[in-house]
This record gives sequence, C-alpha cells and structure tokens, in this order.
Amino acid sequence: MSTVIRAVTARWTLWVPLLAIIALIATWGRALHPAVAGLVALFLAGAILAAVHHAEVVAHRVGEPFGSLVLAVAVTVIEVALIVTLMADGGAKSATLARDTVFAAVMITCNGIIGLALLTGTLRHRTVSFHAEGTGGALATVATLATLSLVLPTFTTTTPGPAFSPAQLTFAAVASLILYGLFVTMQTVRHRDYFLPVSPDGTPLEEQEHANPPSSKAALISLGLLLVSLIAVVGDAKAVSPTIEAGVSAAGLPQAVVGVIIALLVLLPETLAAVRAARRDRMQTSLNLALGSAMASIGLTIPAIAVASIWLRGPLVLGLDATHTVLLALTVVVGSLTVVPGRATLLQSGVHLALFAGFVFLAISP
Repeated sequence: MSTVIRAVTARWTLWVPLLAIIALIATWGRALHPAVAGLVALFLAGAILAAVHHAEVVAHRVGEPFGSLVLAVAVTVIEVALIVTLMADGGAKSATLARDTVFAAVMITCNGIIGLALLTGTLRHRTVSFHAEGTGGALATVATLATLSLVLPTFTTTTPGPAFSPAQLTFAAVASLILYGLFVTMQTVRHRDYFLPVSPDGTPLEEQEHANPPSSKAALISLGLLLVSLIAVVGDAKAVSPTIEAGVSAAGLPQAVVGVIIALLVLLPETLAAVRAARRDRMQTSLNLALGSAMASIGLTIPAIAVASIWLRGPLVLGLDATHTVLLALTVVVGSLTVVPGRATLLQSGVHLALFAGFVFLAISP
C-alpha cells in the first residue's frame, strides 16, 4: 500500500493538472456552492504548482532565456483568451476589463514579482547581480508599451473619453507586436548573453553546472502538461471568480479588486518560478520572468483586443486614470534606478514591494 501511495505522490504533476481540467469542465458556466468553489480553488493551487514544475523542466532542457520565455508567453496567450472571452460575455460592463487586467499584470510583475524575488535573493545572498543591459532594455520596452497602450488614450482627442479611435488602436497594436517581436529577437538570438544568469562578480553562469537536462521526450511531455496546467489555472480562476465577486461585494469593496485577485492567481506560476530562481541566486532568470510577462501581457493583449474589437460591441476603455498613471510612472522610475547598477540589495526589494502594496491598497480604497 505504501508503495502505491509513493507512486501516486511521485506522479502528482501528471494527475493534478488532469483533475483540475476535469473540475474546470464539470463547473464551467455553473453557479458554484462555496464548498465546491473551495474544492476548485484547491485544484487551482495544485495546477499552479504543477505548472511551475513543468516550466522548470522545459527551462532546464532549452536553457535560459528560452525557458523564461516559454512560461511568460504560455501564461499570456491563455490570459488573452480569457480576457477576450470575458469581454464577449460581459457587454458594456467589461469596457475596462482589458485595461484593468493589463495594468494589474504590469504592477504585479514589475513590483510584486520583482520585489518578492529581490527579497528572497537578498535575504539569502545579501546582494544579487544581473545584466543591466538586458534588464534595462526589457524595462524600457515595458515602459514604452505601457505608455503607448494605457497612457496615451487618456490624452488623445479624436475619440471622446480615454479610448482610442480605430486607427489609433491599430497603430498601438502594430507597434506593440513589432516591439515585442524585436525584444524576443534580441533576447534569444542577437544578445542572448545579456539575459543569462550571472555570478556576483558579473561572470555569466551556464546551465551546465546543474544536473543533466531531461530528454527531449520528457521535455515535450512537460510542455504539454504545462499548457494543460495553465489552461486549468486560468479556467478554474474564471470558475471561482463569481464566488470571489460575491465576497468582494459583501465586503463592500470596489469591483476592481476582483481583477487584482484573478490576476494574482493567474500570475502565481511565474511568481513561484521567479522566487525559486532567486533562491538559487539566478536573479536574471527572475527578472526575465517578471519583465517578460509584463511585456507579453501588453504586447499580445492589445493586438488581440484590437482584432476582437471588430466584432465586440460596446466601448473599449484603455486609458488609465490619474492615480494609476502616477503609479505607472513611479514604477518606471524606481525600476530604472534598480536596474542601472546591475546589483540590488534588500532596500530595492522594499521599495518595489511598497509600490505593490500601494497599488493593492488603492485598488481596495481608490
């Protein structure tokens, strides 16, 4: 009996995602009893842990920075599909959904994930090192994409309100795709060495010092299970969102809190992967995950929304209000000061986490 239990436990990364998918299918489109919602949340947590495991297997096989790119793009593609689905079902009340989701993703990745990774790394290693060139380029791309897509709509005059005209939305979508494609080319081909982990003295660290990489077959199986796990994460998060909405309403909180909670759930795989990398003194990998996710969230979501707006009815509000614009500007400034030296201490982690806490607090009390 104990042998059977150990065998089942050893294969949890296989059966937990499958159970999470079954829970998703069984509960899709249904109102959930709180007890059932709690069970789905448990499967959601298991799928998150499984996603991190399979992402690390794939990353070990392909090496950095491709491993970080796999997880960031996979999460974002499924997140984009979720946004488009919710906008199609939500009508006029979902006018700000894309903006709120993308902005929450930017704040969570650039402050929450980076701050937590820096905290983990500096508590364990005192000082962490990374490539200022690669990380600075990533931050500059995130800042440009966020400004073009989320700030400019507030100040354009062709269309009333914080929204783009069709021509402006097309320009933002094309520019987002070009910038994201250019960055991925720099990250994986032309300047790949800028995104590899470095030692405290700045020497690049290669993956050879770790255990032998998994076989191609094992990596492909993990890639498939990673996609299954991420579908389960996003789908189960959507399934429990009505329960979360009811709880938020009962507590008298703004509905924007629901978007923050869902974004936190969806980004948990990347958060856990970034923290694990920081514990191994691979801060560059953590930064690749965080900034890559922020970049993919904007660079893939805005073009998808631009295409979906052809058949979606109702307004599409993209422009941030004054409070969120200030938070975004401060995030870019603080991120730049963190990146420039190529080294960070506990102080930088505290600053980023304070900004993240401010974002969450203002979502609760705007």
